[in-house]
Amino acid sequence: VQLQESGPGLVKPSQTLSLTCTVSGGSITTNLYYWSWIRQPPGKGLEWIGYISYSDSTYYSPSLKSRTSISRDTSKNQFTLQLSSVTPEDTAVYYCNRGSYWGQGTQVTVSS
Repeated sequence: VQLQESGPGLVKPSQTLSLTCTVSGGSITTNLYYWSWIRQPPGKGLEWIGYISYSDSTYYSPSLKSRTSISRDTSKNQFTLQLSSVTPEDTAVYYCNRGSYWGQGTQVTVSS
């Protein structure tokens, strides 16, 4: 399984961050798989953002829930993260993940 993140590297404060993870080598609808977004701010540890499941259910970190939406496009075998009302504190490397499988990560900077 391979995962690849894509999206803009620079987002302005108050806007919505949108990233897509394209999955190859396996289907995002395969039973019992959960597809996550995780981020790592500079100088800090990993922070789990949320997941979308094989059955299209979602669950978000309580600290980010009010600003987070994860959806999927099964025809493209992709899932997408949207994080609204971003601030500079949302600057991080963002990863998509399924268990031991990780994307390479994409840097997102929030700045005007």
